[in-house]
Order: sequence, then structure tokens, then C-alpha cells
Amino acid sequence: MTIKISQNFDAGAIEVVKAEQAGDIQLNLRKDSNADFCQWFHFRLQGARDQEVVMQFLNAGEATYAKGWEDYRAVASYDRETWFRVDTEFDGKVMTVRHTPERDSVYYAYFEPYSWERHLSLLGGAEHSPLARVEDLGSTVDGRDLNMVVVGDPEAPKKIWIIARQHPGESMAEWLVEGTLNALLDPANPFAREILQRAVVYVVPNMNPDGSVRGNLRTNAAGANLNREWMTPSLETSPEVYYVKNKIHETGCDMFLDIHGDEALPYIFVAGSEMIEGFTEKQAREQQIFVDAFCASSPDFQTKYGYEASKYNADMLKLASKYIGHTFKCVSLTLELPFKDNANLPDEFVGWDGARSAKLGEAMLQPILASLKAAE
Repeated sequence: MTIKISQNFDAGAIEVVKAEQAGDIQLNLRKDSNADFCQWFHFRLQGARDQEVVMQFLNAGEATYAKGWEDYRAVASYDRETWFRVDTEFDGKVMTVRHTPERDSVYYAYFEPYSWERHLSLLGGAEHSPLARVEDLGSTVDGRDLNMVVVGDPEAPKKIWIIARQHPGESMAEWLVEGTLNALLDPANPFAREILQRAVVYVVPNMNPDGSVRGNLRTNAAGANLNREWMTPSLETSPEVYYVKNKIHETGCDMFLDIHGDEALPYIFVAGSEMIEGFTEKQAREQQIFVDAFCASSPDFQTKYGYEASKYNADMLKLASKYIGHTFKCVSLTLELPFKDNANLPDEFVGWDGARSAKLGEAMLQPILASLKAAE
């Protein structure tokens, strides 16, 4: 077989400069749709079985988050089910991936993808549960469905919102939500049962369907960074935020969790709302209870490493968690997961991956419940 690289599939993204020999493949990271963000990659290599593959990403040093390549290892899979890490180096300009495939076909990606088909299956599984229903909020720029899962009784006194993948390349966010949803819909899960006695949970597993399918890192089909659209979203360029924001104002919000991935930091952490003007003592107390309970529920979560409180001062209220925290005076957090690994509990084979994200999503029920109880 001759060497062939393809990316014309769900979340595929790469530019081929040279791919004639396995030991000398040259690539460029592709920009997001209608935007200059550049980081996500996902492609298929054929014809290099049992050959040492050397792939150079020539413009890695010009990526949006070049520090994300430091101590990073790309992921690979033969069957798109089991993903593993491969040797990766970065010299400040070029990122080089080395791997000897054991099969004729192998996929490489920035992080374990979460496919559109899996997303639809997640919705289907939720719809099958008597505890949940799936609602359509509207259509994306490309015309895809923007769906929300409602778990529990909408008349419940407390309203919890969980959204994920505003930045589509942060696929670990939807893996986490899968774990959270599965736990919430498990009638044998005591944390879920207690939560649903107190609250209804609104979950948007994928805020950015178009960007996810297009293989973007941070933007939707129109080139909008959805997590900078919360003050003035528009139906033309950011309908996803427009629909979700309006729905939140319709239902009210007592807790808001926005799930993301961080390219550079190899830790799990939250960014709170304490820097917002008018942040109340009640918000501070309930936020701290959530954080403390998360530390107790999962050793993967930590508080030593994270963002400085001043990180988003310039455009703070354009961000989902800051806008919601300011508007509804509730616990409103951005949860960040790593693209690399959890440096506190590293895994040499998989690094941080989808399964570990899902387990963290299950563990997140405990701090949700603790925060709800604290508010009683």
C-alpha cells in the first residue's frame, strides 16, 4: 500500500504538506472554520504497517496554545474505540510524532474524539429513560439540532444547568457529561436519587455541534468563539448560545457548570466566579462547599493548580459561567480537564482520556448534592 492520509470524516482536520514516505511525513495544523484558531488535528494514516512513521507538524509553534505541546503526547487508535498515547516531541517550532503502526490503518488525534454518532446515541439512551426527556432548542448555523436533556421534574425547586463543548475540540467535556448523565439516570445511584428529589438537571452535552463535526478547536461554523458570546449572542453567528441563554432565563438557574478542556495545564480544576462584582457571601460559601466535596469525591480533582482570578477581567461577562454567576447569583463554575494527563495520577498508556473523564463526571454528582444541601 502507498502512504495515504485522509481527514474527510467526522471531526477530521489536517493539512498534508508531504506524505510520500512513512519516515518523512510533513503536516500543518488546520485553522478553524472562518477563524484563526489552530490546534485540533484528527486524521487517518494508511499504508505504513510495521514502518517507523515520523510525522512533523510544521506550524505547531504557531498554534493558538503552543504551550499545549510541551510534555504532550498525541493519541492513536486502530479501531476508533481504544486510544493510546504515542511518542511526541516539541522543539518550540515543530512537533514530531513517532510511531510504528501494527496495522494498515491508524488514526491520530489531538485527544480522543467524541463523535456525532456517539452524541446521538447518548441522546437516544437518555430518551429511553423514564427519568429524562430530550428537547430541541433550535438549529445551529449549519442546521444541526441543538438538543438538551432534561433529567427529573421541571417543577423541582432547584434548577441545575450543565453545558459542555462550547469549544468543540475539547471533546473530554462531552465524555464527562456522558458519565454524569449515565449516573443521573441510574436508579440505583443514591447521589442521583437525592439530587433529583431536590432539583431538575438541564444538560446540553454538545453546545457546538457544527464545530465538533467540522474539526474545529474553539469556534462554530460562523467562526464565533461561543464562550465569548454570552452578553450579546445572535441568531446569525452564535445561535447556540442564543437558544441556551434564553432557555436558562426561562427556567432560572441555581447551579451552573460549564465543562471545558485546558491545553497547557495537566490538572483538573475549576474557575469560579469570585472575581465578579457583587459576588455574595452565599455564593462564596456554596462554591467552596462544592470544591471541597469534589476533592473528597475524586482524587483526580485538585485546587493547587488553576487560573488566577484575574484571568478573564477584560471580557469577563462574555463568558458563560461569569455571566450566569453574575445574573443568577448562584454557584457558577468552569470545570477544566486536561488534554495531556493528570500529573497527580498519570497514566503512561492513555494519559487523560474519555473513560477517565466519564468517571470524573460520575464523581461530580457528590459535590452537586453537597452544594444543594448547603443551600437548604
